[in-house]
This record gives sequence, C-alpha cells and structure tokens, in this order.
Amino acid sequence: MATNRSFSDMLNEYLPNKMLKAELLKRDWFLQNLQKDESWKGSKIIVPFKGAQASSLSVGSLTAANDISEDDYVRGSIDDYVEVYGSMLFNYRDLVDHDGKIPEATFLKILPDTVDDFVEYFKNMTSCLLIDGASFATATGDGQVGGTITVNRIERFEIGQKVVLDDNDSSAGTYYVIAVNINTSTVTLSATRGGAAADISAYTVAQGAVFYVPGAESGSFVSLKSALLSAANGGSATIHSVTKTAWPFLQAVNVSGASVTAANLLDSIFSAYVQIQQKARGGKCNTVAMSLQNLGVIMQLIQTEKGPFHIAPNQTKVSEFGWTEIMIGSPAGVMLKFVGIQEQANSEIYFLDMKSMTFRTKQMFKRIKSPDGLEFYTQRASTGYSYIVDHALYGELEVTKPGNNGVLHSIAISY
Repeated sequence: MATNRSFSDMLNEYLPNKMLKAELLKRDWFLQNLQKDESWKGSKIIVPFKGAQASSLSVGSLTAANDISEDDYVRGSIDDYVEVYGSMLFNYRDLVDHDGKIPEATFLKILPDTVDDFVEYFKNMTSCLLIDGASFATATGDGQVGGTITVNRIERFEIGQKVVLDDNDSSAGTYYVIAVNINTSTVTLSATRGGAAADISAYTVAQGAVFYVPGAESGSFVSLKSALLSAANGGSATIHSVTKTAWPFLQAVNVSGASVTAANLLDSIFSAYVQIQQKARGGKCNTVAMSLQNLGVIMQLIQTEKGPFHIAPNQTKVSEFGWTEIMIGSPAGVMLKFVGIQEQANSEIYFLDMKSMTFRTKQMFKRIKSPDGLEFYTQRASTGYSYIVDHALYGELEVTKPGNNGVLHSIAISY
C-alpha cells in the first residue's frame, strides 16, 4: 500500500534508533559511565571471579611447597541477556497531510511530545532497573477498595501505564493507571485499560507491596542493589550464579546507615568511605552515587554549616538530563565525586569503582526489524491505520569485582 511506502520512507530518514541510543546514554548517568561491550550475541557468558588471594607468608623460613596458598578463581556465568522492549504507536492521520518523504525536523514538529516522552520513559525505567532493581515503586499506604494507593515515587507513574502490583502474601495483579495525584502521591488503578477503579485492598504496606514493569516481577537486570547489598540487607544471595558469602571478593562492603540523619549525612558518608576503603578488595570506589534528595541535603549542609568540608572549585557539573556531579573534599584531603541521580532511591548510597562493572549488550538500543526488512507493524481498523514501532535493549550488567565497591544502606532520613 502507498501508506506503507510513505511511512517506510519517513522511518528511513528519521532513524529513531540512533536518536534513542544517543538520548538514552546522555540522559542516564549510570549507563553513560559504565564500561560497555556491545559485541555480546546472547547465550551463556562466563564471568571469571577472583575468589581468593595468594596469601602464603612466613617469617624466618620458606613456606613448605605443599602448604602454599594459591590464587583461586571462580567460574560464574550469565545465562542470557535480559530483554527490555519499548513500543511506540503512530496513527496514519498524523502523517496523511504530508506527501513523500518526511524529514526528521518535520516529523519532530508533527509529533513534538511523542518521541521525547517515550525516550524519557524508556530511560527512567532502564535506570530504575539497573540501579534499584526489579520494582520501580513501593507502596507507602495500603491499597483501597476504590483503587487508590499511595506510593513513594509518584513521578514514575503515567496515565494508561500498565503495572504489576504484588506483595508477600497476595498474587501478583496486572493493573492500569487511571489517575495520578502528584500532590498526594496517590495513584488509582483499574483492572482493565480505561476501565473503572479496581479493589486493591489485598495489597498492604505490612506485606511489602511494590510495583513492577510488566515482566520484571519474574526477572530483571542484575542491579546495583542486588549486586552490592548482602542478602540480609535486601540484595541477592548470589551474583552471576555464585554465592556471595563463599568468597570475600564477591562481597561489597555494607555499612549500616540506620543512624544517619540530615544533620550528619556528610560526616556519615566520609566515615563509611573510610570503612569501605579499609575492607574493600581493591580499586577506587570514590564515586558516591545517591538520590537527588540526599545530594540536596549535602549541598545545604555545605552552605549553612560552613564546616570543614569543601566543594572543589570548578568541579560542579549540573546536567539538564537529571543528574548532578560535585567534587567534595574532607579535612583529611580525601576527594569524592558525589553524583545525584534522579532515578536512585533515598535508602542507599553507593561507593562505586566504575571499572569493576561492564554492561554487556547486543548493540545497545535498537529498532526491531522484521525478517523482510520492515521496521513497523501495520494495523487496520475502522478508525484508520496505525503503525507500531518497537525498540529493544538486550543486555546484562556484569559486576566482576563486587568487593571493590561499597554501600551505605538502610538510610531513613525524613525529607
């Protein structure tokens, strides 16, 4: 059909996959700063860990040949990449008034919000999965008969969004967001798209009700939270199929932040850094990643207390894409890079050695093509034609040296 040819021509000039890759990388601090390997074609990949360090020392005599401790390496693995898909729908009526090929600038003028909103949504969800794990929001109030529930990250919900709601004693349920109240942090859910409010009273705070992107409840990326937190502190018991507690090199240093307050946050971070440096297995974990709210507390402390800590001159970088970097020094001369990330939770602050992890992927973000080369799927209805364009990310976070990193966890500051 002529419409198929017209849309194909438009896609070929528009090249949204290149734009998506560039926009998502520069809008996502964590993914932008990760080492990346784009050559992975899927299937099992072996992750070699250093399990133990050669440690045979002896004073006054040589260690017996049959008593020498050797380096011990452990064979971990990633079974396959995680698949994340993002879909966009375009209506024929949006395109019908334009003849022939449509330049990228014209297309963006026709649909000014669609692409930007999609990029922002895809970026946010990818960031959440890689940093905080499978769930993207937590209930702060019990579900109600009238379909309402309060959440901790209201900015992550959109009208029409499909979500999975689950807790520790109820079956996972699929719902659609039909209302979002920013000021009360309340969402209203329906069991069907565009339907009436559903009874969600079975999901409670006491049972740990959380929200997932559809499919993530069954498995998602290895995240900073799962990789660096111990199982007792909310992380995973294993990393890349190897039990963390079996080898010290697989254990990131966990420091409790239960006693952290807004007044002592900066002191607590530098104190935790000293503990982590003492126990860490190598590397430089001088990048301190935290939520924007925690960074805001630190900036206020710097400005109001005029204490011994100082911001390095000309070392502050504020990004229009939702993250801020500040270099802060301690009285002892320790310089740390503080990074405030919009997508990160308030409860953890990570001390990262960025060289200890790599994002293994197959070409990063890409547009899906059919075997015959089509880059869209056509639907026909009485209301007209529509075209679906799908994008995909195939990859997994590989953390080869968890012991080089640390985390200040269980922070419960009242903001």
